[in-house]
Amino acid sequence: MAEQKRDYYEVLGVDRSADDATIKKAYRQLAKKYHPDANPGDKEAEAKFKEASEAYAVLSDSEKRRQYDQFGHAAFDGGAGGAGAGGFDFSGMDFGDMFGDIFGDFFGGGSRRGASNGPMKGANLRTSVRITFEEAIFGCEKEIEMVLKDECHTCHGTGAKPGTTPETCPKCGGKGKVVFTQQSFFGTVQNVQTCPDCGGSGKIIKDKCPDCRGTGYIASKKKIQVSIPAGIDNGQSVRIREKGEPGINGGPRGDLLVEVVVSRHPTLQRQDMNIYSTAQISFAQAALGGEIRIHTVDGDVLYEVKPGTQTNTRIRLKGKGVPSLRNKSVRGDHYVDLVVQTPTGLSADAKEALRQFDALTGDSLNRTGAQDGAGSSDKQEKPKKKKGFMDKIKESLDDI
Repeated sequence: MAEQKRDYYEVLGVDRSADDATIKKAYRQLAKKYHPDANPGDKEAEAKFKEASEAYAVLSDSEKRRQYDQFGHAAFDGGAGGAGAGGFDFSGMDFGDMFGDIFGDFFGGGSRRGASNGPMKGANLRTSVRITFEEAIFGCEKEIEMVLKDECHTCHGTGAKPGTTPETCPKCGGKGKVVFTQQSFFGTVQNVQTCPDCGGSGKIIKDKCPDCRGTGYIASKKKIQVSIPAGIDNGQSVRIREKGEPGINGGPRGDLLVEVVVSRHPTLQRQDMNIYSTAQISFAQAALGGEIRIHTVDGDVLYEVKPGTQTNTRIRLKGKGVPSLRNKSVRGDHYVDLVVQTPTGLSADAKEALRQFDALTGDSLNRTGAQDGAGSSDKQEKPKKKKGFMDKIKESLDDI
């Protein structure tokens, strides 16, 4: 009787809903652990490696995975029109691509997708700039200082001493890539990696330029103007084209990404395109209404408080918020919470005036005492205690 195969998901230790990245990560761990080259002469490790590789070969292929999910192992043993009898069919699998990064860990190789020695864009640079709350709202111009690399004027970017030229790398033949052939459990595998001698450039510099020391670039401090757009928020970045690292082999420069750090405002807060703040109003203004002055990013504005306004009433100042990054003529709103301020340090006349006011509006100062007095009269009439069984026996004996 043929040996029962384990479920492929169980072999890799993943759920059936696992994505491709999870499956690949699980296989990498198992492959490194049980690879025959890492476990010479260990038949059990060899069997587990083969089992894991078989599972990965199926689950990493969307079509094979679909068949396996539908038919199980029968999809590949001839029972459901699969790979044919006699077990799993490895034909047609690109093992160099499948195992290249894993074998690279063992043998110092790299992926088959080696670095190209053609023109490549330079790396991006990152920095930050601090601006005020108002500058973030309306935009501004800032100047920053960066250390940038420029082409060496002595060697014109070749890195070679004047009068000499870089030579073709003898190791890679000017291709910038080398091919390593490795023997694995599945046979011969070819891996392509960046040439270690020329670093992928395909050129070797024997006599280096004395100014740039063979790099082809000279670093210097430069001042760069940064245009901060209106409506930018904290943590967002401004991209400045071609102010990054120089390109490789004649490629374009990278970009400079300037992250914006917005300072906190003492009274205003921002959420998306809206601004929030609080404004204190007196008891008289809350009760009778009146005009108050509210600070906004556009300056102070006058607002008419309605009579009878309660504390924490929120009002909206339309169009006084943050401009949209896409269209600065479109702005959010400014919301203000009105907080009624309780007066302190009142004079004797002011206190007397408040007592008179209270007497005319419900006499709240004496209302609590009156209620307590009514409550005390009620307390005099205590409810009669319910007689218990022993009390009733005692009354019966007293009647005899």
